[in-house]
Amino acid sequence: MRTIYIECNMGAAGDMLLAALIELMPEPERFVERLNAIGIPGVTYRISKTEKCGICGTQVDVEVHGEVEHEHHHHEHHHHSSMHDIEHIISHLDVPERVKKSAVEVYKRIAAAESEAHGRPVEEIHFHEVGAMDAVADVTGVCLALAELAPERVIASPVNVGSGTVRCAHGILPVPAPATANILKGVPYYSGDIKTELCTPTGAALLKNFVSEFTDMPVMRVERIGYGMGHKDLDAANCVRIMLGDTAASGGEVAELRCNLDDMTGEGIGYATEVLYRAGALDVYTIPIGMKKNRPGILLTCMCRMEDRERMLSLIMKHTTTLGVREYICRRYTLRREMTELETNYGTVRAKRSSGFGAERIKPEYEDMKKIADKNDIPLSDIKPL
Repeated sequence: MRTIYIECNMGAAGDMLLAALIELMPEPERFVERLNAIGIPGVTYRISKTEKCGICGTQVDVEVHGEVEHEHHHHEHHHHSSMHDIEHIISHLDVPERVKKSAVEVYKRIAAAESEAHGRPVEEIHFHEVGAMDAVADVTGVCLALAELAPERVIASPVNVGSGTVRCAHGILPVPAPATANILKGVPYYSGDIKTELCTPTGAALLKNFVSEFTDMPVMRVERIGYGMGHKDLDAANCVRIMLGDTAASGGEVAELRCNLDDMTGEGIGYATEVLYRAGALDVYTIPIGMKKNRPGILLTCMCRMEDRERMLSLIMKHTTTLGVREYICRRYTLRREMTELETNYGTVRAKRSSGFGAERIKPEYEDMKKIADKNDIPLSDIKPL
């Protein structure tokens, strides 16, 4: 599964996310040329290579009418834009409709967070720092980059928001600023020793809009790495690192329910297995074991989705003789699967194609193969893919 993983150990800002994504593009300079042609009023994107704590990466500067601006809360001059103003600007950009939609959704998240923080209706909210053209440029650039990279999923680490206070249009506020904190509700974030704002409202809204899961980095075959550099010089490398690569499709967490059986017939165990499969078990299997008093027994294991645990537990208790069930929580990884067709020397059969983690295979459906073998009175091994 095509995956993007974002390391937010130094927070996230719109320009840093954009810079890291630009490094992932096959032709970064040409992508910047496309950005400069989308039509944000008075805006020019410029990229440069820079170094933070010995790490080289890309830094994005957005010039608005020839002056460089950055989206941070400590601007001394403030731009006031309403949600209507932002939507009007985005609607006229030369980008695909899905990119416009994503950019508007990001700003709607910010507007809702500001509305909650200030106790005013969304239509009365006027953006200050994040309404500046450089912020619009960052949001649109990130949305366009993700649309072109087209990952199947985007995941990120927990977010370092920084600590201390920050000066903004409304005065001196705690870090994370109220709007940022509202956007990050439900997202795992933390505060460290760095006394500055590391996660801006724009960065938070972009993460919330595109990231499906905030967790540790999965097992991943990394193809490209991008470093997006911030404009502050800090004791730690002030950058966002984004990795693009391939992971196995994750099935999330599953439960394994196990019990030992030594006083059931084979028919009884077989029927219990059928009941569990009909109820939606992912897998049911048995293993011969030796039990106390040298009794031969059977270890019955039922794998199921987390939301099906109680139902499967009840069925095991009802249809077996066990007095207790052990539960193990596992993380499951699966290859991406799709049904297709395969041509053989005896005609077309259905086949299951699986891929991910650098592996790809195709397997014909047994029932289709069996029909051909029965019809032609041949062994399965005689049916060959063309």
